[in-house]
Amino acid sequence: MQQWKSLLSEAHVGTIRWNEPLESYTTWKIGGPADALVIPGSVEQLVSLISLLHANQIPWLQIGRGSNLLVADKGFRGVVLKLGGELDHAHFQGNRVAAGGGFSLVKLSVLAGKEGLTGLEFAGGIPGSAGGAVYMNAGAHGSDVSRIFKSAEIVLDTGELVTYTAEEMAFAYRHSILHERKGIVARAVFELRPGDRKQIAEAMARFKEYRRCTQPLQMACAGSVFRNPPGDHAARLVEHAGLKGKRIGGAEVSMQHANFIVNTGQATAEDVLTLMHHIQETIQTEYGIELMPEVYAVGER
Repeated sequence: MQQWKSLLSEAHVGTIRWNEPLESYTTWKIGGPADALVIPGSVEQLVSLISLLHANQIPWLQIGRGSNLLVADKGFRGVVLKLGGELDHAHFQGNRVAAGGGFSLVKLSVLAGKEGLTGLEFAGGIPGSAGGAVYMNAGAHGSDVSRIFKSAEIVLDTGELVTYTAEEMAFAYRHSILHERKGIVARAVFELRPGDRKQIAEAMARFKEYRRCTQPLQMACAGSVFRNPPGDHAARLVEHAGLKGKRIGGAEVSMQHANFIVNTGQATAEDVLTLMHHIQETIQTEYGIELMPEVYAVGER
């Protein structure tokens, strides 16, 4: 570790924070320290960083806005990277917007509405980054990223910078090619359409109110914990199994939305993982359905 710490320090790859606790970088407010948190501020710094990590076989993990992520209590051995600088900005030109991979998806949807562009309203309540949304093909309210995606600059895990089109992204339900071909979305371009600002604002307000009424957004959580199985909804299965309010340590199945696990204040990653496993076992036993996690568990247990 000491050797690659020296390499990182000398490489000019962005801001470096050593032994950085990750709980403040996740929406669950859970997570032990990373050996190093690196914040590259440009595509060039990102390419240099990934090339260095690849050449020296240093484990790494990217975090966006920290949603859909559960970091282990012992943290992450290696480098955690978070995009900053020009990789956390957006630029509109005509009907298109180019967003850095680290840019807030919620903020992007609001800005698009102010520009009189429609197509991003569905994203107004998704607490992730533009890059994470592309990776997950994030969606809500009957739409998803694949419907507006044009292209993306991606830094592969070898350090190679490539551009992928929508077809090359192989989008499917909560899935993209990046699940098989590891890489980081440095910048994504979305194709929107001219719309009525008032109608866009009204639609976003409705979606925001719906989320406020149906999801425990006032508590530390990570969005939907499990993917919806074919032809059904994970929340319906969990609620029907009587698991609303089930609590292990500081982790609790939300009484407001059964597919959310909330941190009641002092939850550990082990609390959440144990509760998730209990839910999966219960649903498998009662309904013969295997619930697949939508959140990613990472780090040293």
